Amino acid sequence: MREDTAILTNLGYFGDARLEKGGAFLLERLCALGAQGISLRRLGGERAEEVRLGRLLNNRAVTPGEMVATARADLLGRVAGRHILAIQDTTSLHDDGDKHSLNLHPTIAVDATEGALLGLVSADLLERDGTPKAHCNKRRLDEKESRRWVDATCQAADLLAAGAAGVTMVEDREADFYEAFACRPERVDVVARVHHNRNLIDGTKLYDACQAQPELGRIQLPLPATPKRKARTATVAVRACVVTIRRPKRNCAAEAAQLPPMLSLTYLEACEVDPPAGVEAVHWRLLSTHSATTLAEAARIIGFYRCRWQIEQMFRVMKTQGFDIEAVALRNNRSRRNLACATLIAAIQVQQMLHDRDGQANRPMSDVFAPADQPLIESIGKTLEGKTERQRNPHPSGSLAHAAWICARLGGWTGYGGKPGPIVLVRGLVRLQTMLEGIKRYEHVCIS
Repeated sequence: MREDTAILTNLGYFGDARLEKGGAFLLERLCALGAQGISLRRLGGERAEEVRLGRLLNNRAVTPGEMVATARADLLGRVAGRHILAIQDTTSLHDDGDKHSLNLHPTIAVDATEGALLGLVSADLLERDGTPKAHCNKRRLDEKESRRWVDATCQAADLLAAGAAGVTMVEDREADFYEAFACRPERVDVVARVHHNRNLIDGTKLYDACQAQPELGRIQLPLPATPKRKARTATVAVRACVVTIRRPKRNCAAEAAQLPPMLSLTYLEACEVDPPAGVEAVHWRLLSTHSATTLAEAARIIGFYRCRWQIEQMFRVMKTQGFDIEAVALRNNRSRRNLACATLIAAIQVQQMLHDRDGQANRPMSDVFAPADQPLIESIGKTLEGKTERQRNPHPSGSLAHAAWICARLGGWTGYGGKPGPIVLVRGLVRLQTMLEGIKRYEHVCIS
């Protein structure tokens, strides 16, 4: 694994060289046992290691901020010349049913053209303890949890400083508030799902804005399966127009005065035509700072929003499809926060391999593995190939897809049937790491 970036062995994620052995052990065990769900007892394997991990997670020198900063620095080296989709969302990691909860708000970077998951932009952990708060209209933005959407947007500007050709924030309904559009840095765009039927400056309502607009055209919209629907391809009619939104009234007058009095945004609707009987029709309403005067421009915005599924998939790897972080029983808040952040980074690495298992993202193996390990990895891969075409690695040498195929085979995938999922890749990645470590130790003994 690559010493400067690989999450499973990267000592810098824990921010203190004294903690390097414990940090590496934790991250290795996270991936080793991710498919079974995690707990300190299971991660440790024995009482002594359980105590060791408990001390590590509760150590004041271990912080989510250090882990995120290291992951972020790693990402910035990959963004030059790319249009980056900075996708942000919130998920619950722990809720005791008594108003105490821990919520995670990460922002991930995805290549807008290739769809490759490049890494972690930022992450915020939000704790709720049930303390009553004044109504949100009576609090300043910096006193509200919703500030996380604006904070992440401001942090995404660093991607431009690192050479990104463009940055577009991709957000769901919860980010549909005035400041999320008004407080964005220069050259950072936004695509957000609409939540509010706003009053427009001409006295009309937002949802009525496209009714008189002609169709820009129709596009085919592939819809993945969800617990509420089967996978299908929907035909949607696309309409778009420019709307002007007035600055909302705020009780904090001085803060409101710093916002622009109005915003002109693109409002876009994608409405399904002739949905199957008994199936709810797709109806997406989006607001964006990008223009959409043609079908191609509108389809581009819709495509950006569709990439939001990547963060949902990452959450599933953290939860039911992988690490089952929600089931972790930790009473200490510091330990819970540190474990949550480590699990987030591990889930991103798994998703990077998952997204490029077909080779379409064209990412190099060095995104996850050390260049020096490539010959060993490919030698191991040769031993896994069979006699049939489907049992041979179809991906080019040096590609991340090539390594993902090897991990899938090591994880139990035969090459037939469906595509390997995240749990299979986790198992295979752990086996590959173990083999690489064994070879290196043997070589070290021989040299000594």
